[in-house]
Amino acid sequence: MGLARRLYRGEIDVDFVGKWRLWYSLSGLLLAVSLAGLLINGLNLGVEFKGGTVFTFKAPQTSVEEVRASVLEEGVHQAIVQSAGNEGGWRVTTESLPEDTRNQVQTEIAKDFNVPAGEVSIQAIGPSWGGEVSTKALWGLVAFMVAIILYLSMAFEPKMALAAIVALIHDLVITAGIYAWSGFEVTPATLLGFLTILGYSLYDAVVVFDMIKEVTAKLGHTSKMTYSMAANNALNHTLIRSLNTSLVAILPVAAILFIGTTVLGAGTLKDLSLALFVGMIVGTYSSLCVATPLLVTLKEREPKYQAIAKRLASTGGKGAKGSKSAAVAKG
Repeated sequence: MGLARRLYRGEIDVDFVGKWRLWYSLSGLLLAVSLAGLLINGLNLGVEFKGGTVFTFKAPQTSVEEVRASVLEEGVHQAIVQSAGNEGGWRVTTESLPEDTRNQVQTEIAKDFNVPAGEVSIQAIGPSWGGEVSTKALWGLVAFMVAIILYLSMAFEPKMALAAIVALIHDLVITAGIYAWSGFEVTPATLLGFLTILGYSLYDAVVVFDMIKEVTAKLGHTSKMTYSMAANNALNHTLIRSLNTSLVAILPVAAILFIGTTVLGAGTLKDLSLALFVGMIVGTYSSLCVATPLLVTLKEREPKYQAIAKRLASTGGKGAKGSKSAAVAKG
């Protein structure tokens, strides 16, 4: 409780910038694992992207194994069986099937589970629709990235825009890697979750960068802080705000993911909620531990800040280690 109270009051000074090697190593490991998952397992694309046939029906008191066995009896090679709701609903996804095979499967399901054939719905989806969705999502992503670069370049500066873009790509790759290793199905809802991640991660980065801009604007030739010191102080001042915002956002998403999909049986929500859950956690981490250290690395190369660092180093850094609040106030 004492640690939490000190954190809430902003009395803890975490050296985020100084531990950049740790954060880069951790991010490098996460990215490597994620890319390995994408290369080894790939993404489990839903029927909306690769095409297929979907059967939906209600059959209470039935197990996944019984449903799968009923479908496979008709020569279907692949059947993904999912519970659809908590009223005995089922959703079976197969490869693309010819019309006669679809009718045979429909008849077999109706016979095995005593369901009227008319209540076994069939939906045939071609891969062209998935390709159209993927193309639109890609264009949406490109437009979003361009808008981010323009906004951050005008509101802040190009180096902040670059750091934010790197953090966004970092978040997307890790989230996609989680999907690859977990085997969760990628649906249009998943793409919506990915686009939402971009907005949330950008929001967190803007909050941090706005404080950094405010603090570092006071740095001059007689400053008692280097750019990295000022950025770290600004980051600590926004720390509790970032953590509070993330916690409030993650709790309802966690409820959807862990309670809604298991207890309530809202299986269709997991495609969206997993992307949001992982993306929000990774987005909070990247805004604090990836975007800011990267920004500092870029800014410390500028002659102005190199001169400040050289002057403070020559004087033994006197006055550079004052209290956090005093440092931010004085610049």
